[in-house]
Amino acid sequence: MGRPEGTDSTAHEAVFGVADSVVLLFDEHGAVVGRPYAAEQLLGYPAAELGGRHVGALLAVDEADRLPGILEASARDGGWSGVLLARHRDGRTIAVDVTVLPLPGEAGTARWLVVAVGAAPSRQWTMGPALLERMVTRMPVGLCLVDTELRCVWSNTALEQFGGGTVEERRGRRFAEIQPGMNADLVESKMRQVLATGEPVLGYEHVGRPRSHPGRDHAHAMSFVRLDDDNGRVLGVCYAVVDITDRYRARLRLALMALASERIGRSLDVVGTAQDLADVAVPGLADFVAVDLLDTVVRGAEPAPGPTGGATSVQLMRAGVQTVPGGILIMVEPGEPCGYLPSSPQIRSLAHGRSWRAAHLDAATRDAALPVPLPPAEEPSDAEPPTDGGTTDGGTTHGETETNESGTTGAGPTGTGPTGAGPMAASAAAEPEPHTAIVVPILARGVTLGMATFFRARQDEAFDEDDLRLAEELVARAAVCLDNARRYTRERAAALVLQRSLLPHGVPEQEAVDAASFYRPADELSGLGGDWFDVIPLSGARVALVVGEVVGHGIEAAATMGQLRTAVRTLADLDLSPEELLAHLDDLVLQVTREGLEGELGGAATPAGVGASCIYAVYDPVSLRCDMASAGHLAPAVLAPDGTVTFPVLPPGPALGVGGLPFESVELPLAEGSVLAFYTDGIIAAPGAGKEGLRRVLESRDLPLDELCRAIVDELAPSRPYTDDAALLLVRTRGLAAGQVAVWDLPADPAVVARARVMAARQLTAWGLDELAFTTELVVSELVTNAIRHATGPIRLRLILERTLICEVFDASSTSPHLRHARTTDEGGRGLFLISQFTRRWGTRYTAEGKVIWAEQPLEGDGTAAHTPQGLAQDL
Repeated sequence: MGRPEGTDSTAHEAVFGVADSVVLLFDEHGAVVGRPYAAEQLLGYPAAELGGRHVGALLAVDEADRLPGILEASARDGGWSGVLLARHRDGRTIAVDVTVLPLPGEAGTARWLVVAVGAAPSRQWTMGPALLERMVTRMPVGLCLVDTELRCVWSNTALEQFGGGTVEERRGRRFAEIQPGMNADLVESKMRQVLATGEPVLGYEHVGRPRSHPGRDHAHAMSFVRLDDDNGRVLGVCYAVVDITDRYRARLRLALMALASERIGRSLDVVGTAQDLADVAVPGLADFVAVDLLDTVVRGAEPAPGPTGGATSVQLMRAGVQTVPGGILIMVEPGEPCGYLPSSPQIRSLAHGRSWRAAHLDAATRDAALPVPLPPAEEPSDAEPPTDGGTTDGGTTHGETETNESGTTGAGPTGTGPTGAGPMAASAAAEPEPHTAIVVPILARGVTLGMATFFRARQDEAFDEDDLRLAEELVARAAVCLDNARRYTRERAAALVLQRSLLPHGVPEQEAVDAASFYRPADELSGLGGDWFDVIPLSGARVALVVGEVVGHGIEAAATMGQLRTAVRTLADLDLSPEELLAHLDDLVLQVTREGLEGELGGAATPAGVGASCIYAVYDPVSLRCDMASAGHLAPAVLAPDGTVTFPVLPPGPALGVGGLPFESVELPLAEGSVLAFYTDGIIAAPGAGKEGLRRVLESRDLPLDELCRAIVDELAPSRPYTDDAALLLVRTRGLAAGQVAVWDLPADPAVVARARVMAARQLTAWGLDELAFTTELVVSELVTNAIRHATGPIRLRLILERTLICEVFDASSTSPHLRHARTTDEGGRGLFLISQFTRRWGTRYTAEGKVIWAEQPLEGDGTAAHTPQGLAQDL
């Protein structure tokens, strides 16, 4: 190949800088003219074959499209240089560095001078003007160059997708003028930071509303780099923008679901769980959320399975509501009944079991979706909406979704109720009006619990399908928690009824002691425990004091406790001594244990009641003495009137059902006003408590009984979680005055009966109870006569004035009297029958010396006796 005329290799190197370069001349049509130089070395074509060949045949297929732009740039700028892909004669594609120069018109037919040289690997990816042009024009990333005054000097076309105008419209304007809804102050502050420090800011996440989507927040990742010239002079900032809205929204949804997992279901309270759902969804998903539950769900009852169908008389209760500040007015507060029109989306959603969405609410649908005043109770309409809808299984999915982009209600079910939205909707007229809505039924385990309503008013963005799916996920998560809370409410209510039935409702009326009590189960969720206490009035103005503890917690311990308490009360009615009562109770537990073991396969079960402890004490306000015995229970603390605290030593008795040593009782003299503190392990189990802690509190607190009881609990057992049930019974002893008791020792002589009647009548006159004289004389006559006839030894007559009038006759016999039904021809045998008819109650108790037959009369007529004594005697 020859060189262009008038040149040599040295001159060629001086002009083009490369020795082995191809020099080509092209005419105005792009055809090769003249004699090419060094073409065979680079492209493989002999010079003869290149003449007249079009430039497009020498380039790769994709590169030919760039020619018009290259020639235009060369003509405008006086030349163009860059990397092109050329086609070798053998078909290979090679990268060449190309310089294109326009030639003056006097060059003949030649119009363009092209110098091409093979690009070295290190030179093929140099950022020449051509490569930069392709990169910035074809990449999807928005690029912009701003000067030091933050005014746009250049941007690529990809930036137009974010709004703000074309490339020419952006030039010379600041970011605040181009995107006023994108928090321009923050963006420009980043630019100034980069200009000042030179440190790039990469991956800055920015949320705003670009002009391309003015009604919806979009997220963008922005990077800022300072541009300097070769002399270090600051030229401006280049920033890149990438839309990451989808990723940003997905992250928000995940964060909201994570918050829901943390917040919803923290408690087993139905209303609290519904409020948690509303709190989580505002403002992350909606401006306003209302959670309305079926009345039966709030009460813990079992609702009917499946959707509500066509029932228009469904009773709803507002369980949770939340709104943004200055948002939609809350018209129904939690805990209040809530009603909707039969054609409302809420009632339709309940009937169908499907979600409902309106991207844009019209006035009619908006009014129908708001609660209305509840009308007076009327008969429900026979009309029913269609019930062909999906239901959920397990509270995780929500059937089909009814979507209404226009927001019209359409033909809904008919039923009773007002025909308009009513005053509630009118009252909200001054508040922001919702423009988009979602209603999701709350379904769990095949049961409809209620529905959740989502509104947006201040947020311009309409609810879309992603929002609907998010609302359904939130409601599905809450539905399971609500159903768990409903079930717990129902079971706990039943447990509390059981517990209340097993424990005393208060201290019965009696004159022996003042009492205060505290009870706290370890299992606070169920409210059930195995500790118990009791105050049981006995004959002779005495009172029994009981505290017991069953092994274990929960409903099984409570059931066992109920059995033992019932047994103790039954045995106490027999007026047994403390050690006898515990022996009978122990026998009962052993019997139940044997029956339980026989009923269990292999006898592996541990029967309830075994290992239970109990202390039983009987206090007599006449003698001011207390007899007590323990079955494996702690001795009480005794606070004397002088402020000293002692713990009496009780004979060790085995726990119930264990067997072994017999039970023994001790008799304690107590000064009037002494305080006995009976307790279970839960009171003194805390570190630093114990008996000494109880002693310390009792000695340091001079408080009324109720306050002292609270102080002991606060001091000794305040911490959670509770590891043991705790029961505390405080009693302050009282004594009967000498004037309230009258005692006569009588000889075993029938003639003394008349004298006994006279002495009793005189005592009643002294007490001002003359109206009871006839009855009392009859009781005294019958009891003394029976003692003389059927008993031996000395006889004692005692009258006690308490809340009732008590008549007691002591004798030395251990025989038990029996009530007889005498025939009309019998001359005797009617004494105890007469006593049973006109006294409140009567009975027998045994002592170490014999027995006591006693009878109680009310001080005022209470209708207890079936007949008046005079009338009954006359009838007989």
